[in-house]
Formats: sequence, structure tokens, C-alpha cells
Amino acid sequence: MGRAGSPRLSAAPCPRSRVPAAAAGTAGAGRRRRRRHWSVEVENRLANSMLLKARQGAYGQKTGRSKKWRAMLQLPPVSQCRELRQSIEKEYSSLCDKQPIGRLLFRQFCDTKCDLKSCIEFLDAVAKYEVAADEDRRDCGLLVLDTFFNEESWADPLPEIPPDIVQECRLRLTENPSKDVFEECARVVHNYLSGKPFEEYQGSSYFSRFLQWKWLERQPVRKNTFRYYRVLGKGGFGEVCACQVRATGKMYACKKLEKKRIKRRKGEAMALNEKRILEKVHSRFVVSLAYTYETKESLCLVLTIMNGGDLKFHIYNLGKPGFDEQRAVFYAAEVCCGLEDLQKERIVYRDLKPENILLDDRGHVRISDLGLAVEIPEGQTIQGRAGTVGYMAPEVLNNENYTFSPDWWGLGCLIYEMIQGHSPFKKFKEKVKRAEVERRVKEDTEEYSGRFSEDAVSICSMLLTKNPKQRLGCMGEGVADVKGHPVFKDINFQRLEANTLEPPFCPDPHEVYCKDVADIDQFSSVRGVYLDSSDNAFYSQFVTGCVPIPWQNEMIESECFKDINESEREESVTLDPAEKAQPVPKPRRSFLYRLFARGGCISTDPSEEELPAQR
Repeated sequence: MGRAGSPRLSAAPCPRSRVPAAAAGTAGAGRRRRRRHWSVEVENRLANSMLLKARQGAYGQKTGRSKKWRAMLQLPPVSQCRELRQSIEKEYSSLCDKQPIGRLLFRQFCDTKCDLKSCIEFLDAVAKYEVAADEDRRDCGLLVLDTFFNEESWADPLPEIPPDIVQECRLRLTENPSKDVFEECARVVHNYLSGKPFEEYQGSSYFSRFLQWKWLERQPVRKNTFRYYRVLGKGGFGEVCACQVRATGKMYACKKLEKKRIKRRKGEAMALNEKRILEKVHSRFVVSLAYTYETKESLCLVLTIMNGGDLKFHIYNLGKPGFDEQRAVFYAAEVCCGLEDLQKERIVYRDLKPENILLDDRGHVRISDLGLAVEIPEGQTIQGRAGTVGYMAPEVLNNENYTFSPDWWGLGCLIYEMIQGHSPFKKFKEKVKRAEVERRVKEDTEEYSGRFSEDAVSICSMLLTKNPKQRLGCMGEGVADVKGHPVFKDINFQRLEANTLEPPFCPDPHEVYCKDVADIDQFSSVRGVYLDSSDNAFYSQFVTGCVPIPWQNEMIESECFKDINESEREESVTLDPAEKAQPVPKPRRSFLYRLFARGGCISTDPSEEELPAQR
């Protein structure tokens, strides 16, 4: 029917245009592709939006916490920690220095005693001296001496430190103010604190509070401990996704290892090795393991999340391939520190490449994916072709014995690729057979363009030396030789290790630096593999719950530790001396006794009054 006021149209039918069937099919396929593309785009935007919202809620805003977070982190009564009090290892270094909550509570205990407070202030002053800029270190060190070893000083006297040690410190500050000037003084102070003060601490309310947190730390971890977000990438045995602890709001990366896939590949030893190495290494330059748990289908490693993406993504997906030399050198310095921390634990990494180096929120990097890492017994060497084509050292390809030399070769490959924009022996997306790449590694010399400075050429050529006995890092002082190379002349490694240097690039907190969800290949289902009771022994070794140091750091950084302690400050956690051996239960009174006591007819003995039990 025509519009009002418009001429009426003829009712004669319009001739239809005949469209060939093939053309109609092509048009239909095109529409389906567009709809599918639109659907994928919407899915990716939604996944990214949910992840960004979760990340922003985790940036100290406390909005990432569950509404039931206090119930999830409910501390037990002190009396429930009796068995833990008896079984926990009474080792000063572990309880009062290495474990973050233990360190914090021991310092709070020391603050209540003037002489101990002075010891803590001295240790803090030494820590500040160690990370001072080179030009300020001498003055900072002299200030430490004047503050704590001057008769007119306001500070309380420190435990007996021999005058000759103090005099030696003053002399070394004048000649060469190195990082370890106060090392002996700090050792004397720690020895003092580990004696009677440590014993007194164990009888205090602060140690009781530590036991409560330690009990909470040892509770089981399950799938519903976390919220889950988009897939970030793939591991060897399953996908990696973002997750968030419900109680604290802290974000992590959850690396899933599918049980059937592990069993089909006989990867139990490899998975357990990675878990144990991650558990052992605590370095700001290596991703940390915070939790392990299992589901019906998978074993899960909960790791430090690195929101800045990996170096491969930044090298090839954000503008012209490669970085400027200053940025490449900064990342190389941090990777060098990570390799040093691994080597202190006798661990060779063996898979150094850009996609395994991840950026955090601020732009610092960490080494990730320790699936090929292995611990080398003292005085021994190992063999084995392990790594990625194009990054394996000649001695690995030749199946020779080695210790840490492959990692210094890998560092050379990494520096070269960051500057040049492709690896030294294979260009990006170059189609070349594996045998040819291995031949190049063993026989060819890498080529340098004008993008390399003289120092950059020098360190790359020294790290990419074919003979491991002549390679930088494998001779003389080892890692100290690498750090001392002129390419790192502008890097203050003490400040770098203390996390006080600003990175050259800071990731945008509103960006997701990884592939779109649809571009991440999915694993196929595993058929013909069945799980049974014989696998349980492996699972029980793998699934151990919280890792103490990262978990305690999470409680402190999320301010859950502070909030819970403040809410319970009025509730005493003091432990009666008799309770150290066996707690005395409060006697159960009859109904009439309680009724008359409430009415004031019966006086209550003060010794029977007890504070409410701790939550």
C-alpha cells in the first residue's frame, strides 16, 4: 500500500534478475564469513574487556576481592595452631627474614624493644646503602657509620661489633665503597637477633599471629579459589589463561597441564621437574609459582602474570621489527640477572628466546616457561639436545657435555634478535629446513648491520662464540664478566636488582598484549588414554597448594594482612606459658552458675576471664 499523497504504483510484477547459482553461493559464503568474523571480533572484545576490568580491580583498589573475602581468610584460634607450633622448623633465617609475613611480624616485635629496634634500623640503613647510586654510596655509608657507631649518636648501641671491623668499613668506604662493605657488620647483627631475641619472639603474641597465618597458608587450594578469564597462550601440555584469586583480587596466569596429554607423552618427570624448579627459585627476574592444584582434567600451575606480553610480540607486532639498543640492553641486563639467580641454584635454563621473556605492568622482564630447565649436581655436567631450533648452542647440537654455557649462547641470540629484528641464524618467517639452521649455527658467523654499536657487536660476538670454553660467561668470573661488559656501562646492577631503575618502555594498562583469542591454536582432544589410580602418586607430588613466599607476599601486597590484623587488633593473641605445652580448657559451668554470675551474685576470678577466641 502506497504512502498517503503519493501516486499509486502499478501492480504489474517486476521481472526477476536471474543470478547464477555459483554466484549466489559465493555471496552466501561471503556473508557467512563476515558474520563469523564479526562474531569472533565480538568474542575477542568481550574477553579483553572482562580481563581489563579484572586487572584494574586488582591494582590496589580492593574491588577485586570477593564479598566473602574475610570468611575465605578466616584465621584459626591460636589453640588450633598447637601442632604447628611444635612441628614448624625453628630457623631464624627462614622464619624472620625469608618469609615475608614472618619478617614483618618479627620486625613489629623488635619495634617494641629499643635495643632490637636499633638493630632493625641498622639493617634497613645497610639495605639502603647497598642500592644507592654509585656517586652517592660513599656519603650514604659514612652516614651509616656516624649514625650507629658514633658515641654522640642518638641511636641505641648495637650488639658488640668489634672496633676493628668498624674501622675496616670506614677504610673501605674511603678507598672503594662496594656493595658488601657492611656485610660483616650485618652478619654480626643477624647472629645476635637469632639468639635470645629470637627465643623471646617465639613466646610472643607476634609469633602466635604468624602461626595463624601459616595455618591459613597450608589450607587446600581448589579450582573455585580463582576466577578465570581469557586464554593468553599455549604451553606444552595445555592452555594458559588469566585468573584472579577471589579472596585478594590478585591476578595470576594459570598454566594448565592436561592429565591425559601428560600421560600420552610420558611427561610426568618433565612436569614435576618444572614445578620443583619454580618452587625453588625466588627471583624478581624469573616468574614465581604461587599455587598448584588439580581439576578432574588438569594439573594447574598458578604463576606470576605478565600483562605486558612477551618480547616476540613486541619485536614483531608493534611497528618496525626490533628495538633501539638502549631498550635491548636494559632487557638483556635483567635477563642476565635472572640467569645468575638460576645458576646460583645450579639450574641451566636451555630455552632462552624472545617468546619466553615476558614484560610486567611496569615494563620489567622475567624469564618464563622452565619446562626444559634442569638442575646440575655440583661438580658434574649434563648432555641432551633440548631447546628451540635456531637458539640451541653448538655444544647442545653436537650432544656434548655442558653446564651453563647454552644460556650465555641464548643471551647472545636474544640481544642480536632484539636489535636486528630477527634471530642470528634464521630470518623472521624464513622457510628453511631444520638441518640447514643447525648447520648455520655450527659453521656460519652472524652478520651485523648498522643498527649495532661497537659494544653491541662485541658482546654478541663474545656470547655467540662457537667454542663454549672461549665464550663470555664461561670463563674467569662467569656472570660478573658478562655484567662488566662495556655494553652495560649505564646499568647500575645493584639498583636494577632492587627494582629501583625505571624501564625504557611501560606497557599501556588498557591494552592486552597477546594474540586474539581466535588466533591461539586449540589443543585437540586426547583419545585412547585412560587415567587410573596408578597416576595418583604423581598427582600427590605435584599438587601441594600454596607456595609460602609468593602467597605471603600476596597477602601483604593486597593489604589483606593489614586489614585482618587491624580488625582483630583488640583481640589478644597472647599465649599463656602453660599453653606452650598443653592448653588449659575453660571449665564448663552449669546453667545456674552462669545465671547467677550474670546477675552479679557470684564473683568471677580474674584468672578465669579469657579474651574471645581468635577468628
